[in-house]
This record gives sequence, structure tokens and C-alpha cells, in this order.
Amino acid sequence: MKLVIRQYRPSDKDTVLTLLSDGSLEHIGPCFHNAMTSPLYLAITLALCVAGYMLGSVLGAVVLPGAWVGLIYYCCYETYASSLRQKLRTDMQDIPGNYLSRPDDNFWVAETEVDGRAQVMGMVAVVAKQSGKERYGEMHKLIVSPSFRRVGLGSRLAQTVVDFCKERGFSKVVLDTSSTRTASVALYKKLGFNLVLSYTKKTCPFWIVKLAMVKNLIMEKQLKT
Repeated sequence: MKLVIRQYRPSDKDTVLTLLSDGSLEHIGPCFHNAMTSPLYLAITLALCVAGYMLGSVLGAVVLPGAWVGLIYYCCYETYASSLRQKLRTDMQDIPGNYLSRPDDNFWVAETEVDGRAQVMGMVAVVAKQSGKERYGEMHKLIVSPSFRRVGLGSRLAQTVVDFCKERGFSKVVLDTSSTRTASVALYKKLGFNLVLSYTKKTCPFWIVKLAMVKNLIMEKQLKT
């Protein structure tokens, strides 16, 4: 199947926003699973079951841990939903203005033909940054449709950013991802990105992200020695 990586067009907006929404919210499930299968949360769930039972109520043995599980799911949901809401009301409101108005920024989509119609199956963006005398690129929004994963499209999109940054003489490519995106982290490591920092993102209250057990990861690939 022929696949073309080209620059974003205004007619792509609806599809790109759908990709962004689906690609962000699909991580709620893995986040919830990661949190609830941790030894600490398993112990808390069991303790709440026992506490509810010892209070003399079988219902309590269900309600107490159920409320705890519901709280953790809410935290996992809100961690990703709040980040998505922020993107939709900021940079994604005006993609050409935020990603295509400067020569050292760009936004690409991966397009292929499905049943005779062109469809966007992936996207990625880069923004030029300056720190002192150092110029580098920040990679954003690398998302691939589920039907086009494991065929190398993610690698091609990431490499498009790396090549673009090399052409502009940037010193490195930097990206920000989350600890629950294990497949993405593995891809970045395969492409030569290294972890340089982990931190807690503040798109929602700290306690929500803390309970969701999500860390954001800063990774970078050096382009010069």
C-alpha cells in the first residue's frame, strides 16, 4: 500500500483532531492497568476489602474497594483528558499558525489510499527552539492510527523530524512522552533517543497525576558531536 508523508493542509484538520483525541484517550486503559496492578494499589484494594468486611458488611467489602478503584480510574482518565483539552484549545486551534508559519517548524501527515479515498493515518510535528546559542527541534504529536501500527510508520514519521532537524543544523531533537506509552518509548530508544529527565506534568491537579502513577519523560537524540 502506497503511503505518502506530506505537509499538513487545512482540509486535514478534522481527521488530525480525531487522531489526536483517539491517540490521547487510548492510554487511559493502560494507565489504569499499570496503577491498579502495582503492589501498593493491590495492597490498598485488599486492605479496603478486609476493612469493609470487618465493619460487618459484605456490601462494605465491595463498596470501599469499588470507590477506590473508581477514584483511580477517574485520575487516569483526567490525566489524559485534561492534557487533550489543553491541546485542543491552544496549539491545535490554529495548526498553520502554530506549526507552519515559521520556516523551522513543520507539521506532517501520513496519507494513504483506502477503498479509493485518501486517508490520513498518522501525523507528527516539530517546533524550533533556542537555548542560548543552541538551536534544537521539539517533536510533537507523533500519532499513528491503530490500523497502521507495527508497519514502520511511526519510525518513518519520527525519522522525518530527525532529517528535517539535521537539514536545519539543529543540535538535537527533544520530545516529551509519558511513562505509560511503552511502545512509543521503545520506538524512540530504537531510533537513538535517550531518557534525560522524568517529571510530573501539571495539566491537572498534582494529586490526580500522582494517584494515576504517570510520569512524563523527556528524551533527546543528539544530532551533533
